[in-house]
Amino acid sequence: MRLSRYFLPVLKENPAEAQIVSHRYMLRAGMIKQQAAGIYSWLPLGYRVLKRIEQIVHEEQIRAGHIPLLMPTLQPADLWRESGRYDDYGQEMLRIKDRQDRDMLYGPTNEEMITDIFRAHVSSYKDLPLTLYHIQWKFRDEMRPRFGVMRGREFYMKDGYNFDVDRDSALHAYNRHMVSYLRTYERMGLTAIPMRAASGPIGGDNTHEFLVLANTGESEVFYDDRVTALKLGDRQVDYDDRAEVEGICKEFTTLYARTDETHDEGLFEQIPEAHRKVGRGIEVGQIFYFGTKYSEAMGATVVTKEGNRVPVEMGSHGIGVSRLLGAIIEASHDDKGIIWPEGVTPFPVGIVNLKQGDAAADAACAGLEKALLAKGLEPLYDDRDERAGAKFATMDLIGLPWRITVGPRGLEKGVVELTSRRTGESEEMAPEAAVDRIAQIYAPHR
Repeated sequence: MRLSRYFLPVLKENPAEAQIVSHRYMLRAGMIKQQAAGIYSWLPLGYRVLKRIEQIVHEEQIRAGHIPLLMPTLQPADLWRESGRYDDYGQEMLRIKDRQDRDMLYGPTNEEMITDIFRAHVSSYKDLPLTLYHIQWKFRDEMRPRFGVMRGREFYMKDGYNFDVDRDSALHAYNRHMVSYLRTYERMGLTAIPMRAASGPIGGDNTHEFLVLANTGESEVFYDDRVTALKLGDRQVDYDDRAEVEGICKEFTTLYARTDETHDEGLFEQIPEAHRKVGRGIEVGQIFYFGTKYSEAMGATVVTKEGNRVPVEMGSHGIGVSRLLGAIIEASHDDKGIIWPEGVTPFPVGIVNLKQGDAAADAACAGLEKALLAKGLEPLYDDRDERAGAKFATMDLIGLPWRITVGPRGLEKGVVELTSRRTGESEEMAPEAAVDRIAQIYAPHR
């Protein structure tokens, strides 16, 4: 993509309404535009990151054996009356009427609708286990929407729902989701710690939140800092192996890590003082096991192998896809702008032409662009007739992990400059070597 043809409305000044780093940089980098309180248009750069995050979520859910579908944003109120949540949910729910005067709502979550789908089509243990999920826009009418996409009213969310014949199978589904989430966040360059949490309006007595440590986090967190070193890495996981999956969950949840809602000061004091930490965290996902809370209320039952009809065991599992953009920026930035991890970057590399209009520089940049595209990597080529400082400032602000700088002086020596956005370190090399290096860096992310 050539920047002269792209829509990237960057801002030089910090917007007055932006209170935290992610909101400020998303507005300045031309990623979003506010349309109403807590409601945003996603401009091209922001949309590219949003879709990249969505793709990673899809890939890891499918790897875990979960099946995608798509449910509507609007839901009939009668489903929520069946579960008993229509009147309990509160003013965060946007309630509306259609032209036939039927009560409808803009979905804040989908437990009722997925239970209705299940009960209409599944009646036997032979069709279980089953996990269905979708990624869809949600709406919760926050009293004080703020911090950009971190606490908006409209948000993009992955929510999945497992259906199992017994408690043990449902708890395996819970563990399977935990492991798939850990892998998802790692691919995005995040350390997201699973913490024992409160269930809130979803219900159930077994739930973990995934929190990314950041000073601007909304939750106070208490943890053993050794938990931040745990990684799945490249290990291959057999999601059907209950013992293996449970073992990974124990590995990541045995060390103390809790939000303020479930904090136990007595247990916390047992941690060696050198590892006892208090901080703040940004919630980027939550998993719930709630048993038969919805299946009993809505008549979602299956016939067991023994011929008995029982309410199906359920859980729900969410990832804040749009919220993740803010969380990643809060965790990965400097005073110049965003620093995208390679897994979610909108473009893998930026090309900066120091002397636009110079025949040799133009040709070299075009050659780099063509060579990168041939390797399946789309660069953002700054071909504008701007001074070098402005081009560097734009690249730093939008946070592409790598930059290739091309100028007449370097070309005389047969080299271009490859710069890491994260470290600031630069290295001169032949254009072909720069392309090969970028391809090698991104090979694990493709």
